Amino acid sequence: MRKYLLFKAFFLHQDSVPLVSSAPILAPAPQATMRAHVYPVTSYGADPTGKSDSTEAILKAIADAFQISAETDGSLMEGIPNLGGAQIFLEGGSYLISRPLRIPAARAGNLVIHGGTLRASADFPTDGFLIDLSANQNVQTKVKGRKKTSIPSYSYEYISLRSLMLDCNYRGGGISVVNSLRTTIDNCYIAHFRTSGILVQKGHETYIRNSFLGQHITAGKHEGEKDFSGIAINLMGNDNAVTDVVIFSAAIGVMISGQANTLSGVHCYNKATGFGGAGIYLKLPKLTQTRIINCYLDYTGIIAEDPVLLHISSSFFFGDAYVQLKSIKGVAKGVTIVDNMFSGSNKGVSIVQLDESIKPFKEIDQVVVDRNVVKGMKVKATAARGSVKHTGKSWTVDFNCVLLFPNMIKHVQYSFSSTSGGLFPNHALRNSSQNRVLIESDVAVPATVFVTVDQATTF
Repeated sequence: MRKYLLFKAFFLHQDSVPLVSSAPILAPAPQATMRAHVYPVTSYGADPTGKSDSTEAILKAIADAFQISAETDGSLMEGIPNLGGAQIFLEGGSYLISRPLRIPAARAGNLVIHGGTLRASADFPTDGFLIDLSANQNVQTKVKGRKKTSIPSYSYEYISLRSLMLDCNYRGGGISVVNSLRTTIDNCYIAHFRTSGILVQKGHETYIRNSFLGQHITAGKHEGEKDFSGIAINLMGNDNAVTDVVIFSAAIGVMISGQANTLSGVHCYNKATGFGGAGIYLKLPKLTQTRIINCYLDYTGIIAEDPVLLHISSSFFFGDAYVQLKSIKGVAKGVTIVDNMFSGSNKGVSIVQLDESIKPFKEIDQVVVDRNVVKGMKVKATAARGSVKHTGKSWTVDFNCVLLFPNMIKHVQYSFSSTSGGLFPNHALRNSSQNRVLIESDVAVPATVFVTVDQATTF
């Protein structure tokens, strides 16, 4: 055993002795080689103090980044070269911009712009955007047999805009993303926009996350709130996502006129409903296809025009904020507003409201408003329960104060409990119009009637 321990100690000692090589120590690779595809804008003459115009310098850096497309292998979507993760690095500076930083018309992808502040000059175009991804839109045509098929020509793919502060100086907008695929806007602060903070048009799958947007920089109770204008995020395309975003001032927080978009963790305390604002406005009648989950509507609510396939759940509505279903052609189908919290000021404001000023809702199917928790506001739902107790031959339960749609009960269940001893009266449902349920018996008895109604279609 003693020999074994000595033998083990010998190897432990050998392992603890550092190895010394006679080979020369190699110097680290030059920084330029390690950052071959990083374009610091100051090296192009951009002024990080913001005193002089840096537009041309930054545009030159972007143009150079696009020149490497011929040197890289592989591509993204067909016809979109891979820039290899080229970075336009703002180096933590603040740069004055006199016209939009328009990405070159050449199609490309895998580019990052990050790490600094862009500020619009006093003569910046009022219809422009500080960063503009909107190359010419072409449609390619492929011939298959005798049939021609149009293929949308996406301009860009996998463009990342992150860690940016954009000051629009009340001139134009912040970021425009047109016909781009898989674009990410992450950790951005966009303020003082006149039109839109972020505009997404056509394309697919723009992800906006961990960002802050506001026309005026405020933390609430701004003295000019009634004059807020503009749209913080304008989604005019399909399949986009807005996640963990705060919108602190704008007339409309998020405007959606594209299909299959999703919002999660969005906090809107922009222009209050009382001043005519909207937190989220769904302006795509009959093609809504939107999911709003775990959001915070703060004194400003949700408006949905002719909603078809709309889901709102696990969200918090504060300060009498509510959901409004607005009839354009009288359609509401496949709508679920469930498991939300509503908090108000006891002014009798309903949590869900109908705007039928243009046309009443006529095509209503599979609309479910239920299981919401309410304090200080008026409950509205598409399912309700009630009871009435007295002696007589008829029992009426009125659901008008609860049911969302007028004169529309599609399903009724009731139970009849009588304390009449040995008497077993005949009873039946006689009427369910005007959101009132009438139960009658053939003889007068003391009874309690329990009724459950539903305005959604049952299968």
